[in-house]
Amino acid sequence: MGQLEERYISLLTDFGFKRIFGTRPNKDLLVNFLNSMFNGEQVITDVRYLNSEHVGDVFAERRAIFDVYCENERGEKFIVEMQNAYQKHFKDRSLFYATFPIREQAPKDASWNFQLNHVYIVALLNFDLKEPAFDPNDITHDVGLMDKKTFRVFNDKLSFKYVEIANFDKTEAELVTLYDKWLFALKNISYLDKRPDSFRERVFSKLFDEAEIARFNPQELHEYEDSLKAYRDIKNSIDTALELGREQGRAEGIEQGREEGRAEGRAEGIEQGRAQIVLSMLAKGLDIATVSELTGMSVEEIRTLQK
Repeated sequence: MGQLEERYISLLTDFGFKRIFGTRPNKDLLVNFLNSMFNGEQVITDVRYLNSEHVGDVFAERRAIFDVYCENERGEKFIVEMQNAYQKHFKDRSLFYATFPIREQAPKDASWNFQLNHVYIVALLNFDLKEPAFDPNDITHDVGLMDKKTFRVFNDKLSFKYVEIANFDKTEAELVTLYDKWLFALKNISYLDKRPDSFRERVFSKLFDEAEIARFNPQELHEYEDSLKAYRDIKNSIDTALELGREQGRAEGIEQGREEGRAEGRAEGIEQGRAQIVLSMLAKGLDIATVSELTGMSVEEIRTLQK
């Protein structure tokens, strides 16, 4: 592999994200980021990393592998996920993921009274979810269980935080809060050639040190280059698929003269592009399980495409 030109790793890659937020020596970075996002709603002083791979109660149930899974000093659970590719049923996936930290709290003791510790699902999205329920003027969305008539919280033990990083467009001069700076770093650190002057906090000294590629040993460098290549392949394939969908949607819309035709064409084009992404990833040597995790397509669907 060739020499990397960037000074810092991309935190949007699987390797970069897990190196910064998913390792014990860097747990203070994760704590600082989460506290900046919660902004006083929740204060974390320490975290303990938990097993990130889970299998359902029945062998046939789908496996779940989290990017980062941990608990704080009060036993509250946190799943933190970086999602680069749009998935049709991503909301369902995040709900499915929430079932694991909920179920595993049940002890074998029959006297358990069902009291649960809080579970937080933090989804960092490198795409626009285009969710009608979200405030279009914000990129951080807080979802919970509430009464739909009174809008009062029904149960505060399950919270979803969706952060649309792709829509974060502040420049360095516009950064005000610590959270702003974290989002800027998440999106842009690999494009920087030095630590910005405004990033004076001690936590960012450590972040930029840990993200500096020159500090990597040969094994780490090889793993990062593989991860970066996979990330770029996915993003390029997705961009191609979206453009395919737009072109096909425009063509069908013009031909049919109806908005339904345009929408249908876009959807069909994106689905075709999604299939092309899967086949391209398989051709590049990625195994079916990995492709399934990255694209949200089931193993059975992927095997059908191979035939």
